[in-house]
Amino acid sequence: MSRFQPNRLRVVIVDDDELVRHAIRNILAVPDIGVIAEADDGESALEVVMEMAPDVVVMDLGLPGISGIEVTRSLAMVAPLCRVLVLTGPGEEHEVVDAILAGACGCLLKDATGDEIVEAVRAAAGGQSVIDRSVARRLLAQVPDLTDDAAPGDAIRAVLTERELDVLKLVAGGEEGNQIARTLFISPKTVQNHISSVLAKLQLQNRIQAAVHAVRGGIL
Repeated sequence: MSRFQPNRLRVVIVDDDELVRHAIRNILAVPDIGVIAEADDGESALEVVMEMAPDVVVMDLGLPGISGIEVTRSLAMVAPLCRVLVLTGPGEEHEVVDAILAGACGCLLKDATGDEIVEAVRAAAGGQSVIDRSVARRLLAQVPDLTDDAAPGDAIRAVLTERELDVLKLVAGGEEGNQIARTLFISPKTVQNHISSVLAKLQLQNRIQAAVHAVRGGIL
Protein backbone atom coordinates (compact mmCIF):
# COMPACT_ATOMS: atom_id res chain seq x y z
CA MET A 1 0.00 0.00 0.00
CA SER A 2 1.20 3.51 -0.74
CA ARG A 3 0.99 6.49 1.59
CA PHE A 4 -1.91 8.86 1.07
CA GLN A 5 -0.98 11.79 -1.15
CA PRO A 6 -3.15 14.94 -0.91
CA ASN A 7 -5.01 16.28 -3.94
CA ARG A 8 -4.88 12.96 -5.76
CA LEU A 9 -7.75 10.69 -6.64
CA ARG A 10 -7.50 7.63 -4.41
CA VAL A 11 -7.71 4.42 -6.44
CA VAL A 12 -7.77 0.74 -5.53
CA ILE A 13 -7.00 -1.87 -8.20
CA VAL A 14 -8.75 -5.25 -7.93
CA ASP A 15 -7.53 -8.03 -10.22
CA ASP A 16 -6.30 -11.58 -9.58
CA ASP A 17 -3.52 -11.22 -12.18
CA GLU A 18 -0.42 -9.54 -10.73
CA LEU A 19 0.83 -8.51 -14.16
CA VAL A 20 -2.48 -6.82 -14.95
CA ARG A 21 -2.42 -4.95 -11.65
CA HIS A 22 1.13 -3.83 -12.38
CA ALA A 23 0.13 -2.62 -15.85
CA ILE A 24 -2.86 -0.67 -14.54
CA ARG A 25 -0.75 0.87 -11.79
CA ASN A 26 1.75 2.08 -14.40
CA ILE A 27 -1.06 3.49 -16.56
CA LEU A 28 -2.45 5.39 -13.58
CA ALA A 29 0.93 6.85 -12.63
CA VAL A 30 -0.17 10.40 -13.40
CA PRO A 31 0.02 13.49 -11.15
CA ASP A 32 -3.64 13.62 -10.15
CA ILE A 33 -4.16 9.90 -9.44
CA GLY A 34 -2.68 7.79 -6.66
CA VAL A 35 -3.06 4.01 -6.42
CA ILE A 36 -3.34 3.47 -2.67
CA ALA A 37 -3.91 -0.29 -2.57
CA GLU A 38 -4.43 -3.47 -4.57
CA ALA A 39 -6.45 -6.65 -4.01
CA ASP A 40 -6.36 -10.01 -5.77
CA ASP A 41 -9.69 -11.51 -4.66
CA GLY A 42 -13.18 -10.41 -3.72
CA GLU A 43 -12.85 -10.77 0.04
CA SER A 44 -9.66 -8.74 0.29
CA ALA A 45 -11.18 -6.16 -2.06
CA LEU A 46 -14.04 -5.55 0.36
CA GLU A 47 -11.64 -5.29 3.29
CA VAL A 48 -9.31 -2.87 1.51
CA VAL A 49 -12.12 -0.60 0.31
CA MET A 50 -13.71 -0.42 3.75
CA GLU A 51 -10.32 0.39 5.30
CA MET A 52 -8.97 2.82 2.70
CA ALA A 53 -12.18 4.53 1.45
CA PRO A 54 -10.94 5.14 -2.11
CA ASP A 55 -12.62 7.41 -4.63
CA VAL A 56 -12.56 4.77 -7.38
CA VAL A 57 -12.14 0.99 -7.51
CA VAL A 58 -10.88 -0.40 -10.82
CA MET A 59 -12.58 -3.80 -10.73
CA ASP A 60 -11.98 -7.04 -12.58
CA LEU A 61 -14.98 -9.38 -12.56
CA GLY A 62 -13.26 -12.77 -12.79
CA LEU A 63 -12.10 -12.92 -9.18
CA PRO A 64 -11.55 -16.03 -7.05
CA GLY A 65 -13.96 -16.43 -4.17
CA ILE A 66 -16.47 -13.57 -4.13
CA SER A 67 -17.05 -12.47 -7.71
CA GLY A 68 -16.45 -8.93 -8.91
CA ILE A 69 -20.19 -8.58 -9.46
CA GLU A 70 -20.95 -9.52 -5.85
CA VAL A 71 -18.20 -7.20 -4.59
CA THR A 72 -19.71 -4.38 -6.65
CA ARG A 73 -23.18 -5.11 -5.27
CA SER A 74 -21.86 -5.09 -1.71
CA LEU A 75 -19.96 -1.84 -2.19
CA ALA A 76 -23.09 -0.16 -3.59
CA MET A 77 -24.71 -0.82 -0.21
CA VAL A 78 -21.89 -0.30 2.27
CA ALA A 79 -19.73 2.28 0.44
CA PRO A 80 -22.01 4.23 -1.93
CA LEU A 81 -19.52 7.10 -2.33
CA CYS A 82 -16.94 4.73 -3.78
CA ARG A 83 -17.22 4.50 -7.57
CA VAL A 84 -16.64 1.12 -9.19
CA LEU A 85 -15.17 1.15 -12.69
CA VAL A 86 -15.13 -2.29 -14.29
CA LEU A 87 -12.14 -3.17 -16.45
CA THR A 88 -12.60 -6.55 -18.11
CA GLY A 89 -11.63 -8.59 -21.13
CA PRO A 90 -13.31 -8.72 -24.55
CA GLY A 91 -16.05 -11.33 -24.73
CA GLU A 92 -17.14 -10.78 -21.11
CA GLU A 93 -19.53 -7.92 -21.83
CA HIS A 94 -22.50 -9.94 -20.54
CA GLU A 95 -20.90 -10.02 -17.08
CA VAL A 96 -20.29 -6.28 -17.22
CA VAL A 97 -24.01 -5.71 -17.77
CA ASP A 98 -24.68 -7.59 -14.52
CA ALA A 99 -22.01 -5.50 -12.77
CA ILE A 100 -23.61 -2.26 -13.96
CA LEU A 101 -26.97 -3.47 -12.75
CA ALA A 102 -25.25 -4.27 -9.44
CA GLY A 103 -24.03 -0.68 -9.09
CA ALA A 104 -20.88 -0.15 -11.17
CA CYS A 105 -20.67 3.36 -12.62
CA GLY A 106 -19.27 2.10 -15.91
CA CYS A 107 -16.80 -0.14 -17.65
CA LEU A 108 -14.00 -0.34 -20.16
CA LEU A 109 -12.50 -3.36 -21.88
CA LYS A 110 -8.91 -4.24 -21.07
CA ASP A 111 -7.88 -3.38 -24.62
CA ALA A 112 -8.70 0.28 -23.94
CA THR A 113 -5.81 2.69 -24.33
CA GLY A 114 -3.97 4.06 -21.33
CA ASP A 115 -5.43 7.52 -21.93
CA GLU A 116 -8.94 6.05 -22.04
CA ILE A 117 -8.42 4.30 -18.72
CA VAL A 118 -7.02 7.43 -17.06
CA GLU A 119 -9.90 9.57 -18.33
CA ALA A 120 -12.43 6.94 -17.26
CA VAL A 121 -11.05 6.95 -13.70
CA ARG A 122 -11.25 10.74 -13.62
CA ALA A 123 -14.80 10.68 -14.99
CA ALA A 124 -15.88 8.04 -12.49
CA ALA A 125 -14.48 10.08 -9.60
CA GLY A 126 -16.37 13.10 -10.95
CA GLY A 127 -19.70 11.30 -10.81
CA GLN A 128 -19.94 10.47 -14.49
CA SER A 129 -20.69 7.13 -16.11
CA VAL A 130 -18.33 5.65 -18.70
CA ILE A 131 -19.47 2.60 -20.66
CA ASP A 132 -17.74 0.89 -23.57
CA ARG A 133 -19.90 0.99 -26.71
CA SER A 134 -20.15 -2.80 -27.02
CA VAL A 135 -21.37 -3.06 -23.44
CA ALA A 136 -23.77 -0.16 -23.94
CA ARG A 137 -25.39 -2.00 -26.84
CA ARG A 138 -25.90 -5.09 -24.67
CA LEU A 139 -27.38 -3.05 -21.81
CA LEU A 140 -29.64 -1.13 -24.19
CA ALA A 141 -30.86 -4.40 -25.70
CA GLN A 142 -31.68 -5.80 -22.27
CA VAL A 143 -34.24 -3.13 -21.38
CA PRO A 144 -36.44 -3.67 -24.48
CA ASP A 145 -36.32 -7.42 -23.80
CA LEU A 146 -37.78 -6.75 -20.39
CA THR A 147 -40.60 -4.70 -21.88
CA ASP A 148 -41.81 -7.53 -24.12
CA ASP A 149 -43.76 -9.13 -21.29
CA ALA A 150 -44.06 -6.22 -18.91
CA ALA A 151 -45.22 -2.65 -18.73
CA PRO A 152 -42.55 0.05 -19.24
CA GLY A 153 -42.63 0.87 -15.54
CA ASP A 154 -41.95 -2.77 -14.68
CA ALA A 155 -38.94 -2.73 -17.01
CA ILE A 156 -37.53 0.33 -15.24
CA ARG A 157 -38.09 -1.24 -11.81
CA ALA A 158 -36.35 -4.41 -12.98
CA VAL A 159 -33.03 -2.66 -13.56
CA LEU A 160 -32.98 -0.01 -10.81
CA THR A 161 -32.48 -0.42 -7.08
CA GLU A 162 -35.11 0.91 -4.68
CA ARG A 163 -32.98 3.93 -3.81
CA GLU A 164 -32.34 4.67 -7.50
CA LEU A 165 -36.10 4.56 -8.05
CA ASP A 166 -36.58 7.01 -5.18
CA VAL A 167 -34.07 9.37 -6.76
CA LEU A 168 -35.60 8.99 -10.23
CA LYS A 169 -39.07 9.82 -8.92
CA LEU A 170 -37.75 13.01 -7.30
CA VAL A 171 -35.86 13.95 -10.47
CA ALA A 172 -39.07 13.47 -12.45
CA GLY A 173 -40.84 15.64 -9.90
CA GLY A 174 -38.49 18.51 -10.69
CA GLU A 175 -36.28 18.41 -7.60
CA GLU A 176 -32.61 19.35 -7.86
CA GLY A 177 -29.71 17.46 -6.31
CA ASN A 178 -29.61 19.35 -3.00
CA GLN A 179 -33.36 19.03 -2.58
CA ILE A 180 -33.20 15.31 -3.26
CA ALA A 181 -30.38 14.96 -0.74
CA ARG A 182 -32.44 16.66 1.96
CA THR A 183 -35.54 14.62 1.13
CA LEU A 184 -33.71 11.28 1.27
CA PHE A 185 -31.27 12.26 4.06
CA ILE A 186 -28.21 11.50 1.94
CA SER A 187 -25.35 13.63 0.64
CA PRO A 188 -25.48 15.54 -2.67
CA LYS A 189 -22.55 13.43 -3.91
CA THR A 190 -24.49 10.24 -3.20
CA VAL A 191 -27.44 11.70 -5.10
CA GLN A 192 -25.16 12.38 -8.08
CA ASN A 193 -23.80 8.84 -7.92
CA HIS A 194 -27.34 7.42 -7.98
CA ILE A 195 -28.35 9.67 -10.88
CA SER A 196 -25.28 8.62 -12.86
CA SER A 197 -26.13 4.97 -12.23
CA VAL A 198 -29.74 5.52 -13.34
CA LEU A 199 -28.61 7.20 -16.55
CA ALA A 200 -26.14 4.40 -17.27
CA LYS A 201 -28.62 1.60 -16.65
CA LEU A 202 -31.39 3.20 -18.72
CA GLN A 203 -28.94 4.44 -21.38
CA LEU A 204 -30.05 8.05 -21.05
CA GLN A 205 -27.98 11.19 -21.52
CA ASN A 206 -29.33 13.58 -18.92
CA ARG A 207 -31.87 14.21 -16.17
CA ILE A 208 -34.48 15.53 -18.60
CA GLN A 209 -34.47 12.26 -20.49
CA ALA A 210 -34.66 10.41 -17.17
CA ALA A 211 -37.70 12.44 -16.12
CA VAL A 212 -39.45 11.78 -19.43
CA HIS A 213 -38.62 8.08 -19.16
CA ALA A 214 -40.06 7.96 -15.65
CA VAL A 215 -43.27 9.73 -16.64
CA ARG A 216 -43.78 7.52 -19.70
CA GLY A 217 -43.12 4.45 -17.56
CA GLY A 218 -45.76 5.56 -15.07
CA ILE A 219 -43.53 5.11 -12.04
CA LEU A 220 -44.52 8.40 -10.32
